[in-house]
Amino acid sequence: MEAVAQQRAAGHKVGSVRAVGTRAVLAELAGMEDVLALQARLLEQPLPGQLEVLAAAETVLVTADSPASARRIGAQLLELDLTAAEQRNGGVVVIDTVYDGEDLAEAAELTGLGIDGVIAAHTGQLWTVAFAGFAPGFGYLVGENDLLTVPRRSSPRTAVPEGSVALAGTYSAVYPRRSPGGWQLIGRTAARMWDLDREQPALAAPGHRIRFRAVRETVAVAPEPPAETSPPKVASGLRIVTPGLQSLIQDLGRHGHSGLGVSVAGALDRASLRRANRLVGNAPSAAAIETVAGGLTVQAVGDQVLAVAGAPSDLVITGPAGTEAEPLSRTVAMAAPFALLDGETLRIGAPRSGFRSYLAVRGGADAAPVLGSRSTDTMSGIGPAPLAAGQLLAAGGEAESGVVGNPELQPDFPGTGVTVLDVVPGPRADWFDQAALDAFIGQEWRVQPQSNRVGMRLDGTPLKRSREGELASEGTVAGALQVPPEGLPVLFLADHPITGGYPVIAVVVDSQLDRAAQVPIGGTIRFRWAESGLHPGPATPGHTAPNDNEVSN
Repeated sequence: MEAVAQQRAAGHKVGSVRAVGTRAVLAELAGMEDVLALQARLLEQPLPGQLEVLAAAETVLVTADSPASARRIGAQLLELDLTAAEQRNGGVVVIDTVYDGEDLAEAAELTGLGIDGVIAAHTGQLWTVAFAGFAPGFGYLVGENDLLTVPRRSSPRTAVPEGSVALAGTYSAVYPRRSPGGWQLIGRTAARMWDLDREQPALAAPGHRIRFRAVRETVAVAPEPPAETSPPKVASGLRIVTPGLQSLIQDLGRHGHSGLGVSVAGALDRASLRRANRLVGNAPSAAAIETVAGGLTVQAVGDQVLAVAGAPSDLVITGPAGTEAEPLSRTVAMAAPFALLDGETLRIGAPRSGFRSYLAVRGGADAAPVLGSRSTDTMSGIGPAPLAAGQLLAAGGEAESGVVGNPELQPDFPGTGVTVLDVVPGPRADWFDQAALDAFIGQEWRVQPQSNRVGMRLDGTPLKRSREGELASEGTVAGALQVPPEGLPVLFLADHPITGGYPVIAVVVDSQLDRAAQVPIGGTIRFRWAESGLHPGPATPGHTAPNDNEVSN
């Protein structure tokens, strides 16, 4: 049941490989030296089918373009010879730091070095960005010695100031923006660790080297004041009359940036986004509006071609005030293209089933791309802000066809009954005994109101771990079901943090993530084990053939 393939050869090798859902594998290594070596090897010489590489404290997560590629990569990882990562030829990033942090005295006592000794140890060694996580621009730095090993604070702060220089365990880091945090604060810097206006937003990416320099005061370079510009005139597009509970611009996400701490984000129901775009003649990845629970009302600026896919709802069009040529209102069908003439309004009603709807406009929603995507990432704050009443949203130029599509049939969407989702055992299913695994599968879980695009919080009978202690942070994926100490699973969705420190008991198969995203607040979910052939690692817990758990060639 342990879902592990052990590497038999000695030397610098991957220790084991665990499946993470259907399209990713997690390589476990002996230490940070091997983590850095494997990360460098995969970035310089990608394996066939490899999409992303995410290093963490003791592991490297590799995502693939298909389950078959994931199985092949898992076997290939076990055969790689690892050598120490070579130092980059580029220069060292120097970070000027004022050492006056709130926890400097405590760190001095914990290390036994004294305040001057802590400063000397921090500035006197070269640090390497081992991996990213927590937030874009937050790099976990490893030094050349362990002189500054300190525990995290027993009670995390609710707000750590931007630019705080900190220690935790054997790592150092700089907080790129104001956020909660439990690291020991020893100083502060004005260096901008994350800046989307730079060609490379991260000041230091994984593999880069950093040296801290003690100064009496930091000098921040004031950004140039923005030029006074009037809001752009929208000649063709949509005016947001009522945004509903939450309406966001989404496309198929920003891929390839997990190493910088940036999640994919993008539409939660990818099939519905593609369907809406296909109906109006857009490219499949064109940006559209994702809205939840109905209530979105938009007005056409110029004649528009629209389509709404996803949660089935009433779509009501109302003519401009005082118009006599058109009836007061009319209804249009879901999953079918329709015209919204200049001045007319469209209102999306409350869903009869499902939770999320996708409104596509011919040409696509025109928003400024960030790292190659127009998606809003609610976790990091990257991308367009949520839509607001009165906002003008221009239609872009992403129409791919000169004609609109034919009306399409949609799948059934989750309703008031129980939604069954197929899962495969998670990389840390062995943190739970058979009774906990049976309890996970054997009960119905209710979606709590605190759920959002980051993750669905589930309520039910808590699950008990069979292991003590905590797990070192490691890469994770959309669909992962993490189990915090309280025992209630959290189902990660598209805006999830790229690393997590709680054991993942199971992962929803990729093909059912769209359906999972349509389960409404208050809805219920039951999980069931998928066929073992769907994923690159373990078979169903409790029903495992002798060698089914191994990744082999």
